[in-house]
Amino acid sequence: MMTLNKFLAHSGVCSRREAVEIIKDGEVTVNGKVVTEPGYRVLPKDAVKCKGKLLRQETFEYVLLNKPRGFVTTMSDEKNRETVLDLITGASKKRIYPVGRLDINTSGLLLMTNDGELSQALAHPSFNIKKMYQLTLNRPIEPQDLERIKKGISLKDGRVDVSAIYASKVNPKELRITLESGKNRVIRRIFEHFGYTVKKLERTGFANLTNKGLPPASWRYLNPKEIQQLTRKTKKK
Repeated sequence: MMTLNKFLAHSGVCSRREAVEIIKDGEVTVNGKVVTEPGYRVLPKDAVKCKGKLLRQETFEYVLLNKPRGFVTTMSDEKNRETVLDLITGASKKRIYPVGRLDINTSGLLLMTNDGELSQALAHPSFNIKKMYQLTLNRPIEPQDLERIKKGISLKDGRVDVSAIYASKVNPKELRITLESGKNRVIRRIFEHFGYTVKKLERTGFANLTNKGLPPASWRYLNPKEIQQLTRKTKKK
């Protein structure tokens, strides 16, 4: 079951906010009866019409891609560079979009979907969606810099706090970092702030998703459990 305004939005008629007005204006029927309550619960067997047209709920698709370096996270590129769409040919007949982005020199997990509502929620800072990365610096990180990063730092566009950061004891150039920020190039800028250059950057985890069993340049569909877990992470508490 879902609310009537959500059903309209998922059918591609309009946004959920616009659906509220359409419903209140009496332009929607359920099983032949006008319904003016946006919160009305629609059952799978219900026949919903908007302005006399029978609606079908749009089906959503969720594709997890392990992006290699050298591909841009856009739907098209004016410089004719290869895009992430070139990596998922045949994955979906629908137009699916990246959730957030990875820059051309960053590899790793990228979720793509036509579920606009979930996509917006996953990108919104209020839901605190964690992203996990592995990176290699141009030189070993100094212990005092590691401690400063752990405490959070202020960049030009605001404060950035990390959830966790670890440096390899064998090779202090190699680190793992987890954070919730979605700021542009945030990890590279964190280390540039302390005079380091990130030579290699890979996103290894996104929310409940990991790169386990997913080689570079390959993709897979999310399973129902993973979709449910993502949806739960974007519910207001």
